[in-house]
Amino acid sequence: MKSYFEIKFPKKLKLREIPAKVKAMYHSEQEYKELLNFNHTLLEEFQTLLYANHERSMLVIFQGMDTSGKDGAIKHVMSGVNPQGCSVISFKPPTSNELDHDFLWKSNQVLPARGQIGIFNRSYYEEVLITRVHPELLQKEKLPVDKKINGTFWKFRYQDIVNHEKYLDRQGFEIVKIFIHISKQEQKHRLLDRFRDPKKQWKISEGDVHERTFWKEYQTAYEECIRNTASKSVPWYIVPGDDKENARLCISQIMVDRFKKMHLKYPKLKHEEKKKLKKLKSLLDQD
Repeated sequence: MKSYFEIKFPKKLKLREIPAKVKAMYHSEQEYKELLNFNHTLLEEFQTLLYANHERSMLVIFQGMDTSGKDGAIKHVMSGVNPQGCSVISFKPPTSNELDHDFLWKSNQVLPARGQIGIFNRSYYEEVLITRVHPELLQKEKLPVDKKINGTFWKFRYQDIVNHEKYLDRQGFEIVKIFIHISKQEQKHRLLDRFRDPKKQWKISEGDVHERTFWKEYQTAYEECIRNTASKSVPWYIVPGDDKENARLCISQIMVDRFKKMHLKYPKLKHEEKKKLKKLKSLLDQD
């Protein structure tokens, strides 16, 4: 069985048919650490190459239900990456300033620069997820009064996202979209674990428990979202998340594989630049 699922042309997607736990890529805790460290080394090398190339950038989008492990995945997978070449942006409830702009405005302000890796912890996809489950939130977005919240409205939002990502792709962004898929039972276990562990109680929020009552609606929203925004150039990756360690290995492998497909190369110096370097080296040799 595959360790993750790459979704390019989904016709019928049912999350209940996709396992939240698969056979692990590791056989022991030691092997898990070794595999993750190996990918850390590769990602560090790719990051250096990305910066040196300075024509491309990578945008990694994490989506998932509450407690799915987005924060932990970002922490563990990106631990070997130079923080100077990486930014992590968390998408919280929109501010009044953000509500005064279109729903893609915030993400455009925080896109990674060329040569950089950008991490979105949640993203503009919340605008077809939480707003789909709670359409009353759209009232705060100051949309034109003639805009009806119906099937056509969501169709155009998906289309806007797809067109936006096509534009970013043409501009040199490598977009990696990851949905960490956990089961309802595992989410309950993780929430209860927070109540039991004093070191985790600070993580508890009323919203996490409340939103769990909309589990079915969120699953449907994610299915529709992935179905309507996955493509050959910008696929979705569904990562089984009930095993946190295995999910982190899967995510690190996805990033390594996507970097390999970018075929990055160190820039070649022009003849005049080589001559200049030769002169500079001769000055050092004479010192």
